[in-house]
Amino acid sequence: MPAPERTRSEPKSGNVFSVEHRVPAAERVRMNGHRGGILWFTGLSGAGKSTLAVELERLLVRSGCQTYLLDGDNLRQGLNADLGFSPADRAENIRRVGEVAALFADAGMIVISAFISPYRADRERVRAAHQAIFHEIYINAPLDVCESRDVKGLYQRARAGAIAEFTGISAPYEPPLAPELELRTGEWPVARCVVELAQYAERHFLVGSQRTLQPGPAAAEA
Repeated sequence: MPAPERTRSEPKSGNVFSVEHRVPAAERVRMNGHRGGILWFTGLSGAGKSTLAVELERLLVRSGCQTYLLDGDNLRQGLNADLGFSPADRAENIRRVGEVAALFADAGMIVISAFISPYRADRERVRAAHQAIFHEIYINAPLDVCESRDVKGLYQRARAGAIAEFTGISAPYEPPLAPELELRTGEWPVARCVVELAQYAERHFLVGSQRTLQPGPAAAEA
């Protein structure tokens, strides 16, 4: 897939102008006790993206953080309901999600984005557009492990030809080359992955606060 020429889409109309906010980012950080940013989870279907994203969101909220989870299946039922799974539609899917995530982060929230986002170029486009706030989290599980967890039967249907352009079977997945964090969910228990995520979030988002993200019993049971 060719690399994009631009990092941001240009508006079709020439009569569009930016409006500057009068609330500085530092004021939002002071109010929230943490920085805003994007934690971009990527990995195969069944790797554990949603499981870990839901648990991290719970931990952040429990600690008083402003956060929101953007999940791939959820957004394809609304904002991106008009998109399929061709390379072009996948690229547009990720472009839209990147822009929505950046708006939430600009408002001071910690955004968790859980999408397969299989193409490296699409993820790098989001990174380039929002470099200072983008954190790529690779949820790494081998294909055979993901297939063994396939409670929805998606891989089986894809191998039977019932689902076209299914990532890992009939469409490629391009793993990150240098993610900010890699979680080996094919080898590590959920509890360890949650702890790694919590420690990463503490280091990169919490400021001037004694709050910590302590995974509870629910993490071990997830």
